[in-house]
Amino acid sequence: MSSFVRVPSLTPLAPVAVTERQRAVTCMAASVLLDYPTAEQLERVRAVGGAVANLPGPVRERLEGFVAHALAEDPQALARHYVDTFDLRRKCTMYLSYFLTGDTRRRGTALVRFVEAYRAAGWEVGRQELPDFLPIVLEFTAVADTELGTALLAAHREGVEVLRSALTSSGSPYAAVVEAVCLVLPRASADVEDRLLQLITAGPPTEMVGLSALGPLEPFAPGGGADKEVRV
Repeated sequence: MSSFVRVPSLTPLAPVAVTERQRAVTCMAASVLLDYPTAEQLERVRAVGGAVANLPGPVRERLEGFVAHALAEDPQALARHYVDTFDLRRKCTMYLSYFLTGDTRRRGTALVRFVEAYRAAGWEVGRQELPDFLPIVLEFTAVADTELGTALLAAHREGVEVLRSALTSSGSPYAAVVEAVCLVLPRASADVEDRLLQLITAGPPTEMVGLSALGPLEPFAPGGGADKEVRV
């Protein structure tokens, strides 16, 4: 039985012009909105509404629309929808490497490559979650290395588009958040693509292949990386 379910393909969204700061704010906002809606997380969702005011209209409207929905929805109903959507539907997974590797042995290598990309920027993952989880990749793009994070997202653009299509087909309000991300993702420059390609093609040392090689999931915190962050 196949691990994948075909979903309708949508027309790619034309990117909007954004500054690096606007892209970072968009990615941080989307990271918050795409995370599991605990009571604490909903307070962060509320903060997003005021943080996206200076984004281009198509991006701002999608993010503000979801914020309004999330805050008006019954919290338990929102949490149930989240689980039903992202945890129980393979085509709506937010684990980006799954779209390329499925549930195969190659998945462990793909996950290590995400970790190595983060470490290349001097950062570590900091929660009990796999490193290809879309909200984590978006947060990395916002607070750590916008160029490398954008390249990671661009390298997994097909998976992001499958997710967008699946969410749109199911009528999920989360589709608007993924659309906002797609709107601020240009094609990575050649040098950034080469930088990411070197990380991917080199691969991890033999002893690091597999899920057990991910090491401790320490908080996203600089380990020699640039001291910059974007908060919403």
